[in-house]
Amino acid sequence: PFVAFVSLSLSPTSHHSLMSTDTTSSSVTDAPEPPSFLTALIAGGMAGTCVDVALFPIDTVKTRLQAPGGFFRNGGFTRIYSGIVAAAAGSAPGAAIFFGTYETCKRIQLPYESSFGIHNKRRHDTVSHMVAASIGETAACLVRVPTEVVKAKQQTSHSTFVQTVRDVLREPHHFVIGGGLYRGFGMTLFREIPFCMIQFPLYEHWKRHYNATTPLQAAACGSAAGAVAAAITTPLDVIKTRLMLGRDHNNKMYGGVLDVVTSIYKHDGMYAFWSGLQPRVVWITLGGFVFFGSYECSKLLV
Repeated sequence: PFVAFVSLSLSPTSHHSLMSTDTTSSSVTDAPEPPSFLTALIAGGMAGTCVDVALFPIDTVKTRLQAPGGFFRNGGFTRIYSGIVAAAAGSAPGAAIFFGTYETCKRIQLPYESSFGIHNKRRHDTVSHMVAASIGETAACLVRVPTEVVKAKQQTSHSTFVQTVRDVLREPHHFVIGGGLYRGFGMTLFREIPFCMIQFPLYEHWKRHYNATTPLQAAACGSAAGAVAAAITTPLDVIKTRLMLGRDHNNKMYGGVLDVVTSIYKHDGMYAFWSGLQPRVVWITLGGFVFFGSYECSKLLV
């Protein structure tokens, strides 16, 4: 139901029009050539900026719902654009690095397909998209996590961008540099990798299945795939948000992922692990439409 608004008159086919309709005999060479690293880099950066800026208020609502104390204690509907500078600073480079790495990894995997005995096109696509998306997210998180930490703290406080960065840098953490800028890095990967392993195989499969040859059709596929992945990974997102914020209801620093999970269950119950489900699904559904639509359009332009 949450993806009904993206329903398009797409005629199902077995494969993309550029591919053979015989799945048993089609070879991996029938796949469309991945865009170059530079094209993916520019297109990804443009797409990421469009989404993060346009849909930022929904992200703020989601973060405040997931924060200790709940929505109204963390600001309610006031200061809805707090943290947008941090989000904008990380969106373009984060998305650019992800898509540049994602498309490059797909290209690198092509010569190894035959040597590993992978001749089934559908099976190859699923595996290659999962691997490429996971590597892409790992690279992107090096940029994304510091900006996410600053953004989340601004969304749940009255601090300015400069004040928040200064406070985060002073926080003790196990990373050698950056203070608390990389707080929650491991948990972010633990959320992003499953998310991408669900989203991108679905996105690529639906593009091929529905013969999605235009940016609008690709945007619909990306939107639906994102909604499914967002709903499934919401508990991981809640844990990630709490870990990045750093403190529980009593202003006590979290000791790690297990401490966060225990604290959520003890103070808020199991339901709290699904906090922010609705805005997260709406945000990523709308964001997926804009993101993948912008990405496909940008590829055509560059």
